Amino acid sequence: MNWKGILTTVLVSATTAVVSVGLYAKYQQRNNYALVASQGKVPVNYAGFFGKDGNPGQPVDFEAAASTAIPAVVHIKTSTNPRTVSNNLPRQKNPFAELFGLGDDDPFGQMFGQKSIPGQIASGSGVLISEDGYIVTNNHVVDGADEVNVTLSNKKYMKAKVVGTDPSTDLAVLKIEGHGYPYLLYGNSDDVHIGQWVLAVGYPFTLETTVTAGIISAKGRALGLNSRKAANSAVESFLQTDAAVNPGNSGGALINTKGELIGINSAIASPTGAFAGYSFAIPVNITKKVVNDLIAYGMVQRGYLGIEYPNEQALDQLTEEQRKQQGVADDVNGVSISTVVPGGAAEAAGLKKGDIITKINGNIISGGADLQGRIALYKPGEKINITYLRDGSEHTAIATLKNNAGTLDVVHTSALDKLGAQFATLDAAKAKALGIKGGVVVSGIGQGIISDQTMMKNKFVILRVDGKDVYSVDQFKAALDGKSSVNVEGIYPGFEGVYQYGLNDLNGQGSSSGGDDDGQ
Repeated sequence: MNWKGILTTVLVSATTAVVSVGLYAKYQQRNNYALVASQGKVPVNYAGFFGKDGNPGQPVDFEAAASTAIPAVVHIKTSTNPRTVSNNLPRQKNPFAELFGLGDDDPFGQMFGQKSIPGQIASGSGVLISEDGYIVTNNHVVDGADEVNVTLSNKKYMKAKVVGTDPSTDLAVLKIEGHGYPYLLYGNSDDVHIGQWVLAVGYPFTLETTVTAGIISAKGRALGLNSRKAANSAVESFLQTDAAVNPGNSGGALINTKGELIGINSAIASPTGAFAGYSFAIPVNITKKVVNDLIAYGMVQRGYLGIEYPNEQALDQLTEEQRKQQGVADDVNGVSISTVVPGGAAEAAGLKKGDIITKINGNIISGGADLQGRIALYKPGEKINITYLRDGSEHTAIATLKNNAGTLDVVHTSALDKLGAQFATLDAAKAKALGIKGGVVVSGIGQGIISDQTMMKNKFVILRVDGKDVYSVDQFKAALDGKSSVNVEGIYPGFEGVYQYGLNDLNGQGSSSGGDDDGQ
């Protein structure tokens, strides 16, 4: 037997094996993923994250962020008193009144033309943003409430005052008396990235403070929710997350892992009304602007660019031929201008129909919601730098934003604003067709005195205020100024008769004030 040859073969085999294992291990360290195969299936990558040394990345610890946020998130409870709304039509007579001798004291006849709305109790969440008791929450949490109460994380129960609301962004600011409250610091929603870990903090289903975790799934989302309350001025540019949010979480905090406030939880996408995978938060940069304006002015000072652009969902329904006819570019990200409003900021800056806005102050604009969110950060009179495409070439322009009246002035809350609707002077031709001298057309009825106190519908034409004819919006506004209540008369085109509506509390200041408790 040739022992020398056998020994040589064994040594060569062993050496080869050792070298092969060493090379394989070194190769694995350079590749931060692994493959796993099973019988009859395609190999797949592990969904783990591996560091540069080949070891799994360190897990994120949410404990510090959660402990920071919990004391600053409050439970909000609201109550609405029972009320009766009426179309104020002439009182209809009960056909059984004479039979039973009820006469003018008939309680049933008084109910004709009236609608009773029972009292309601609701709850939500809010976030303390200052040591002296300012709280930010959703507008829909306090909308229409007669009383607002706040429970702190230490179980202290207090009354709150509504400082201001903004249906366009679904935000509201409350105030409780006292000092020394824990509060959250603002983060920067521009620094938020898809895939980033976030925590949602609030009071779902009236439970105690609840913290859930998830990631940012998308940015610049629009859902069409705010247009229900503010048809012509809605602003939506939501952060989308998969952190669990349920009824009661509205108005609560969305924070990053540093414990900074990056959003206000506002909505969920769900076929059942409970969490089904996606929730939406108002970015903190928009929140800061709205909160500061509500505290300083009582209403938001919103800058307008003065353009119209196609609805992105409607664009998705267009055929290729229709897109060509309307000049819709398929290969460019941005917002295509369909109309430039005469006298607006965009016209003054030289923008034209067909231009495609791609950046605002250097920030990339991916769509309409993104543009809305970016413009919402600025006041009338502030300048923005616009990058746009025209005929394939890139250009820049500086636009000075204007208010909704087309001026640079600060806008103050008026009785007209409190009505919660849009008003327009009736066109002369339409007035002639209706056989009247003029009037004011009501549209876009949202949150406000009209919806709270009456059954008025869109397209109502106002003819008189307290018996005095009004032919324009300016005359209507003047008729309201300085009055706490008025009686409005008008018609519905196509229907017979004159309708009357009583509008009260035109000078009202909102909900109840707080007590004298401190925030310890």
